[in-house]
This record gives sequence, C-alpha cells and structure tokens, in this order.
Amino acid sequence: MPTTKKKSTWRYVSFAVSLAIVVGIFAFAIPKFADYKDVWASIQTLTPLELGSLVTATVFNLFTYWLANMAALPGLRLWPSAVVTQTTTSVANTLPGGGAIAVGLTYTILRFWGFSGTDVALYVGVSGIWNIFIKLALPVLSVVFLVLQGNKSAAFVSAALIGLAVLTVAVALLAAIFRSERLARRVGDGVGRLIAWIRRLFRKPPMTDGGDRAVRFRADTISLVGRRWIQLTATTILSHMALFFVLLLSLRHMGVSETEVSTAEAFAVFAFGRLISALPITPGGLGVIELGYIGGLVAAGGDDPAVVAAVLMFRTLTFGIQIPLGGFTYLIWRGKTSWRRAGAEDAEPEPQPSVAGSG
Repeated sequence: MPTTKKKSTWRYVSFAVSLAIVVGIFAFAIPKFADYKDVWASIQTLTPLELGSLVTATVFNLFTYWLANMAALPGLRLWPSAVVTQTTTSVANTLPGGGAIAVGLTYTILRFWGFSGTDVALYVGVSGIWNIFIKLALPVLSVVFLVLQGNKSAAFVSAALIGLAVLTVAVALLAAIFRSERLARRVGDGVGRLIAWIRRLFRKPPMTDGGDRAVRFRADTISLVGRRWIQLTATTILSHMALFFVLLLSLRHMGVSETEVSTAEAFAVFAFGRLISALPITPGGLGVIELGYIGGLVAAGGDDPAVVAAVLMFRTLTFGIQIPLGGFTYLIWRGKTSWRRAGAEDAEPEPQPSVAGSG
C-alpha cells in the first residue's frame, strides 16, 4: 500500500510539473515573441487552397507513420496499423509518462489481434531503434545542407559533431550486440538486474532470465532486420521528411520566405527539434517543442508573429489533431471485433525480450 501511494503521489507531482511547464511556456515565453492576437490575424490570412494543402500534407504525414509501423510488424495491415498508431499516439501525447503507457496499450491491442508477445516486442524495439537513429542522423544531415548553402554556424556544426559521435557509438553498440551472442547475454543480464531491482521496489518477483530474453530478441531482430531493413529505413525517413514538409509548408503559407528562413535553416531547426522530442519533459513535448522551434526559426531570421503562427499551425496539425483522432480510433478498436483473433485476449502472455521503448 505505501508503494502504491508513493507511485500515485509521483504521478500527481509529475503531472503538476508538466502542467506548470506548459502553462509557463504558452502564457509567458511564447508571448515574448508575438502577441496571440497578431498570431491569430496571421492565421486568418490562409486561403482555402493553402489550408487544403496543409490538410493534405498532414494526412500524408499520418499515412507515412502507418507504413513505417507496417514495415516493423509483418502481417499488420494498413487500417489496423492506422488504428493502433493513432490510438497509442494519442495516449503518448496526453498523459504524463504516456510513452510507457502507450507501449502497454500497443501490446494489448496487438495481442487482441493475434500477434505474439515476441512480435510486439520486436515491433516496439525495432521501430524505436530506427526512430532514434534517424533523429540522431538528422542534425548531421542538416549541417551538411547548411554548409552546402554557405552557412557555417559554429553552434550547429559543434552540435552536429556531438550528434555524429553519439550516433556512431549507438550504431557500434547495436552492431556489437547483433554480432556477439555473448555480449547480448551480458547486456540482457545487466538490464535484467536493473529491472529486478525496480520490481523489488513494487514487491514483485525478480526477472531472472534477462540474458536468455536478450539472446532470443537478438536472434529475432536479426531475422526481421535482415528481411526488412530497406522498408524500415525508407518508411522511417519518409515519415520524418513528411513531418518536415508540413512545417515548411506552414512557414511559407504564413509568409516566412526563403530569404528570411531558408529551407536548409528550417530543416536544421526541425532536426534539432526532433532531438528535443525524445526528452520526456511534457506529454508529446507540448510547449517545449513549440518554444524550441520558435526560438530557432526567429534566430534564423523569421518574422516573429509569422513564425509563431506557422509553428502553432504546424503543431496543431501534427500534434493536436492526433488527440481526438486517437479517441476515434480507440472506439474503432473496441468496436471492430472482426479484426480480433478468437481466444487471443485469453492467451497467456509470452515471455518478452527486454527492449527499450520507442523514441
């Protein structure tokens, strides 16, 4: 009982801190760049054609996420992929610690559809790894574009070099684990000890087979990646580029021209913003990401009200709209019983490898 009470207290504290950060950013930080009245006036200048192009780009962006998840989970069809993606994204974007809750909901939904515990663990692990690698690679690529354009910002170059170093280490570690079963077992045992310690805090039995799970996960991952690495890489890159296109289109429609903020500069801000999104400061990075984009784009030369309007439009389309959409897809999951496998909900949970949550 005391442990449960501490857990509940921590959730309330986490929610309060996240809420304070979000309110502080939207009530005090963003208005320093532009008054919301001016922002709204800028948004009202959108023509029906411009608004239609933004909505079309947003729908395409959502579609790319569904494709990426289909690549990571063989047997997942398009519409079920849309349902599980949007439902879990809505949870991740609204609740403190929503990422972990979304992983649990992903497991529940996919198990109802007949996927095994191993299938789900591979899906979460591989899609998460690919997303993290792309997020680390984007800043490096953005600096290449800036240098080709003639912009040699020392700050961007330094940050990109750090990102390149982290990416190199991450790729080397993953390659070593895939190459060596012994190393995979050692990593699994280490993670298992950490999980066992955490489970003891909640008076749950320890996990004693972390090494075996890691070895199984390694073998299954090698098999999946060997067959699907091209689809995984292509769809993950496409999803990030489609997201950037929504941002770029928002900037141009709000009147931020190429001479004010070039495409290369906008991409650099976007790339480093994607790194910020990996930090679980607030649900879905709400407030923190907006402030990062606005600060970066204004520093690049964008007009303050137009930039704020563009970023808020972008986030409404790519973040805000996903919350009610996720509620709708949740109802589809509950009601679409024809997608469920007979007896799947009663199946015993299979042993799952230890995997990191998606980034």
